[in-house]
Amino acid sequence: MEHTRHKVNIIGHQNPDTDSICSAIAYAWLKNKLGGATFEARRAGNLNRETAFVLKYFGVRAPRLCTDVSPQIKDIDIRRQPGIAPETSLHEAWEQMRDTEIDTLCMVDEHNQLLGLITVKDIANANMDLFDTGVLASARTSYRNVLKTLGGEMICGDPDARITTGRIFIGSSPEAMENSIGAGDLVLVSNRYETQMCAVECGAGCIVVCCGAAVPRSILARAQEKGCRIITTPYDSYAAARLISTAAPVRHYMRNADLLKFSVNTPIEDARKVMASVRHRYFPILDEKGRYCGVVSRRNLLNLHRKQIILVDHNEPAQAVDGLDQAEILEIIDHHRIGSLETGGPVYFRNEPVGCTATIIWRMYGEHGVEPPKKIAGLLLSAILSDTLMFRSPTSTPLDEAAARALAAIAGVDMTAYAEQMFEAGADLTGRTAEDVFFSDFKVFSRGDVKFGVGQSSYMTARSRAAAEELVAPYLPEALGQAGVPMVFFMFTDVQKQATDLMFCGKDAAAIVQEAFHAEAADGKAVLPGVVSRKKQLIPPLMAALQARAEEE
Repeated sequence: MEHTRHKVNIIGHQNPDTDSICSAIAYAWLKNKLGGATFEARRAGNLNRETAFVLKYFGVRAPRLCTDVSPQIKDIDIRRQPGIAPETSLHEAWEQMRDTEIDTLCMVDEHNQLLGLITVKDIANANMDLFDTGVLASARTSYRNVLKTLGGEMICGDPDARITTGRIFIGSSPEAMENSIGAGDLVLVSNRYETQMCAVECGAGCIVVCCGAAVPRSILARAQEKGCRIITTPYDSYAAARLISTAAPVRHYMRNADLLKFSVNTPIEDARKVMASVRHRYFPILDEKGRYCGVVSRRNLLNLHRKQIILVDHNEPAQAVDGLDQAEILEIIDHHRIGSLETGGPVYFRNEPVGCTATIIWRMYGEHGVEPPKKIAGLLLSAILSDTLMFRSPTSTPLDEAAARALAAIAGVDMTAYAEQMFEAGADLTGRTAEDVFFSDFKVFSRGDVKFGVGQSSYMTARSRAAAEELVAPYLPEALGQAGVPMVFFMFTDVQKQATDLMFCGKDAAAIVQEAFHAEAADGKAVLPGVVSRKKQLIPPLMAALQARAEEE
């Protein structure tokens, strides 16, 4: 039996930058090359323009969006119970429930769209309704259902016809039948000639001859003249009478109003709350296209398969996708400080003091003796150039530069010319909003009671930087509220001049900037010469100043 390989998502931080996206793609390619599972690169937010340029340049499709790794219905064992057609007889539905040991069946159309459901309780109630002798007619039951239910054979009439009038009647004797049988009735009869003929003459719509008894030619001929159908069944009158009403189609009894159903994407917690409020045992499940695909019960929720995750380019819960605490983290590949992330068990954690996660990924390719294809080399190169500001950032190391030069050779690009194109693409403000620019590379940082957010954009010219500042500056108060932190900062970094215009908003933000950098902070802005790295040059002084102030208070 072939087993499906489990899937592992490789994902970076929210508001992903080029390193976060490209490292995820490159690491997924390497992991799939090595085998063991199916690895997929995912993104935790929208692509910025720089990253979009990189992916388009090297002809790589953007990873699928993933903003929440909380367990969903699809992460449990869904019972793949086939749906049944609405014309299925009550008897056949019961047999299926018995054989599969399930008490709920779902009705679907030819496109697998959910129509309704029926439970064993519904069938029991139908069987106990002894006085509903007109059920076959009211349900417009097909004669094929009757034949299948009774194991019968139609020797006169059209088996594809439907019962539209009459009631179920047991013919015991001509004397009892003459004044009781109505036009269109379905009459159960024995092998007695007189009884059979009487039913036909009284206008029965169908006679069911029990015990497999032969039907005389004269009866057959008269039935044809009168338009009466004849069915023979091996069952005796008692058994046939018990079974006949169960030939009615399940659509006649199905529940289709206010159905409680879930999508495969429904969070487990949401499903659990709903299930706790009702007495149903099984609930229909719909796939991504809204088609029925199975059922789940409360018991199924116990067999939860947590999503397996590999984190790249971060190890901070505040920067991670939602629901990370409910996922199984397998690995962390990062070049930032070690944050407060906790795992349920031991994980492979690789953290190196280099300028870019892509540098670590490149080293891992070498350790496994694998050379990346041209497009993957191009992605890794782009990530390194972006994170190190083409080696101008203080976070850049000789390992980053050596990796970039080797990757540029594999990718077949002029590193300097390509870097300028990439940075200019990222700085392009055409059609962009202040919100888009602000949150394109925004991260929240916290330690203890200290919490703040920092965004950054890099520019190759003073002109493009000034245009971005003019766009974003009025938006900062709104960004503060949207980010949900006490203060926000935004770095407008000039790559060529290796300097940053720092804009800020929030209570005491100006004082914090002055204390951290000993720079003049006025009108929500401070000029920081030589500061280009958020991780190494901005966050540590800000964090130190904020913590010092918190201790004083």
